[in-house]
Amino acid sequence: MPNSLKRSSVITSLLALLTLWPLAPATAAEAGLASPAAPVQAGPARLQTVGAEVVGVTQVADRLVDLSVRSEALGGRTVKVRLLTPDGWNPTDRRQHWPTFWLLHGCCGDYTSWSGTDIATIDSLRKVLVVMPEAGWNGWYSDWWNYGAGGDPAWETFHTVELRQLLERGWGAGSNRVVAGLSMGGQGSLLYAARHPGMFRAVASYSGSAHPLLNDESVRRIMGFFAGQGNDPLRVWGDPVAQRSIWAAHDPYYLAKRLRTLPVYLSCGDGTAGPFDPPGKTDALEADFNRQNHALANALHQVGARRLTTDFYGPGTHGWAYWQRELHDSLPMLLNALGLPS
Repeated sequence: MPNSLKRSSVITSLLALLTLWPLAPATAAEAGLASPAAPVQAGPARLQTVGAEVVGVTQVADRLVDLSVRSEALGGRTVKVRLLTPDGWNPTDRRQHWPTFWLLHGCCGDYTSWSGTDIATIDSLRKVLVVMPEAGWNGWYSDWWNYGAGGDPAWETFHTVELRQLLERGWGAGSNRVVAGLSMGGQGSLLYAARHPGMFRAVASYSGSAHPLLNDESVRRIMGFFAGQGNDPLRVWGDPVAQRSIWAAHDPYYLAKRLRTLPVYLSCGDGTAGPFDPPGKTDALEADFNRQNHALANALHQVGARRLTTDFYGPGTHGWAYWQRELHDSLPMLLNALGLPS
C-alpha cells in the first residue's frame, strides 16, 4: 500500500476512535492526526494519564508527528514532543508496542533539534519509535530544587513518569527502551539511565556534561548555563556547596555504579579544530566536557563496567556534525540492546 494511503487509513481510524469509542479517563492520549503543519483541535474524548494529557496532534512530515502535552509536572503548561514513527505505526492498535528510542536535545535547543540531522533517512530507525521530547532551553533533565519547594519545572518527572505512561498507553511505545542525547541531553540520558534502573537497556552520550562537579571551572560553566534566559541558577540544583548532595545526585560520575551493567557509549572531542571545523578553532566547552567524560569512563572502569564503549576522537568541537556522526556510530550498540539489527 502506498505511504499516502497508509497515512490516510491511520488518520481515518484515529478520527473514528475519537468519535465512537468512549474512553476511560485514565487511558492514553487523545488520538488524531492533522494534515502537515496543521494543529488538531482537542476533541470531546480525551485520553490521559496521571498528570499529563495530549491536547493536540500535528503531523509535520512523513513519519514525523508532534504531540502537544499538558503536564502537571510542568505547572500545567503545554509542551511539544516529536515522534519519528516506525513503518506500520498505528496508535489505534493497542496490540502494537514498538521498541522505543528516546533522543534528547541539548541546552539552548528544543524538541525539534534532532530533526536537523539525517535521522529520518536512517533505515534502521524505521523499526523503532523515536521519542524527542521538549526539555526546556536549560531544563537539565531535572526536577528543579526551587529552594526546597520543588514543583515546576519537574522535567525528570514529566519524562520518566508522565510522558512514558502516556506513550505506552496510547501511542504505541513499548517497554523496551534505549536513550541517547547530546550535551545537556547527554547528561540527561546518563542521569535517566542511572536514576531509573531498568527503564533503559542502553545509553549513549555525545559531548555530554558527564561530571559537572569535576572542578571549579566545570561548576562555573554549568552555573552559567543554569543562569540562562535570566534564570536564578540556584533554582536548579541549589548551591554546589550547601546542596552538594543534590548536585552529586545529578552528576553521572557519582552514579557510575548504577551504570556498570548497562551498555554505555561515551563520545567527545578535545576542543581543538577537527574535520568539521575551520582551521585554528578552539572550544573550551568541549575541552571541559572531554575531561569530564574521561573522568566518568575511569569511574566506570573502577566499578567494573564491562560494556563501556568510548570514542574520544581527539580534534573536534561542540557541534552537530560530530553528534550526527556519533549517533550513527552508536546505533549498532543501541539497536542491539533493543534486539534489532543495525
